[in-house]
Amino acid sequence: MRYADAGVNISAANEVKRRIAAMAGKTFRRGVLAPVGGFGALFRPEWKGWRDPVLVASADGVGTKLKIASATGIHTTVGADIVNHCVNDILTQGAQPLFFLDYIAMGKLDGRVVEQVMEGMSRAAKRAGCALIGGETAEMPGLYAPGEYDLAGFIVGAVERKKILDPRRVRPGDVFLGLPSSGLHTNGYSLARKLVFGAAKLGPNAYVAEVGNKIGAELLKPHRAYWPLVKNILARGWVSSMAHITGGGITGNLPRALPRNVRAVVELGSWPVPPIFRYLAKLGEMDREELLETFNMGVGMILVVPAKHVSRVEAELKRRREKFFLIGRVENAARGKPAVAYTGTLPL
Repeated sequence: MRYADAGVNISAANEVKRRIAAMAGKTFRRGVLAPVGGFGALFRPEWKGWRDPVLVASADGVGTKLKIASATGIHTTVGADIVNHCVNDILTQGAQPLFFLDYIAMGKLDGRVVEQVMEGMSRAAKRAGCALIGGETAEMPGLYAPGEYDLAGFIVGAVERKKILDPRRVRPGDVFLGLPSSGLHTNGYSLARKLVFGAAKLGPNAYVAEVGNKIGAELLKPHRAYWPLVKNILARGWVSSMAHITGGGITGNLPRALPRNVRAVVELGSWPVPPIFRYLAKLGEMDREELLETFNMGVGMILVVPAKHVSRVEAELKRRREKFFLIGRVENAARGKPAVAYTGTLPL
């Protein structure tokens, strides 16, 4: 027998990897020392101009959003998702991205799918100034159902030690500025799929008037990357902390950007809730607390800004024509009270 008789086609994999290497090469920046294809990736940081750099690393996956990509046959957006999600994670500590590695696994190698994923990944990485320098494409018969695959990413960035965003620097009176999300980003999809494809029995190409889009296209909107928008703000030291609103929503993620001796007061209604969240809330008859603990509800990143810098941050965001919302403030912690207190009404 041959390896191909067990379901692994090495020649097909080699051809896909050759095309992947060509796409990855378009993302290379100074510091990349070798093309994709070696047993290890080589990167030599250019530390000229740095004083005391600290490396910041993170890993994540796209999750069950991949099932929607498989159902629609559109895979470029999830490629962008994994890069942008990882870029945002290290951004919360003030880090700029340096390089990225990916992991794609499927039961039977589908070159069309892999190339779509890599196309989205390489475009997102190039926009973020992040080099795709390696990864793994694995073919594992019997482990994944036909048409299904898994996608994960690993990122390394750097930040000056004195510019690391540290929740311990947050003080009562600091302000929360919310940056809008493009939709669900990469969280809450297990529930969203259950509601849309289970309870509502919709197909991915069904047009939903309340959303103004085909439901599959709406759910595939890519995760935004916020590094290009805030890098100048971070360089000037105008932000004390940041929260990437992922799984757990504002309720679960904002406390991660705060010290224990304060609490967040968030004003509901201070930002518009996108139609997709209102639609999901209606389908699931979900209460406010469940929504805020599951979805980002239209806020993808929260900047914690000292009051003296708020006008400067707002001016920079306006200069970049970026929408933002003043959504709350930091207060002294109250004994026995939750880390996040909500006021106002969630517009559904």
